[in-house]
Amino acid sequence: MIAKQVLNVHERTFGVSAAAAGPLLAALASERDALWPVLAWPRMKFDRPLAVGAVGGHGPIRYFVEAIDPGERIAFRFTGPRGFDGGHRLEVIAVDATHCILRHTLQMRTSGPAILTWPLLFEPLHDALLEDALSVAQASLGLPAVVVKWSPWVRLLRGVMSGGKASAQPGA
Repeated sequence: MIAKQVLNVHERTFGVSAAAAGPLLAALASERDALWPVLAWPRMKFDRPLAVGAVGGHGPIRYFVEAIDPGERIAFRFTGPRGFDGGHRLEVIAVDATHCILRHTLQMRTSGPAILTWPLLFEPLHDALLEDALSVAQASLGLPAVVVKWSPWVRLLRGVMSGGKASAQPGA
């Protein structure tokens, strides 16, 4: 079977302590979510409050919560789309007493149709969503948000997939 390894990392260093950024993870997918970019992307939803075993995802991406270290790390395992074998995680990493890194890491092996759909469709959308999430996190922490503009390909994909009803990028 043909398969391809994927490692995709997005991170930003914030001028706040890890303790100040940790609540972003705790509120993920809740009514108090201050991390997920819900103004432009499908909301992250689960079948119950965020806990090990909770099942959900966002848009066509399906996963379950595999592990949680409160305020430090949440790990998810993919269940769909077909050909996504692996997971992703969000981490708050202390740099020093007044700085931390918010990192998202996706590690998976693609197979079948995902060998093509990941690089052509999902990866550019994933990259744009994660950069938007990091911008939302910055703003939520009272920091100036750095907005990474969507590429023309991302704008085209969003337009085609929404039948021309996709929202514009907030803050761009």
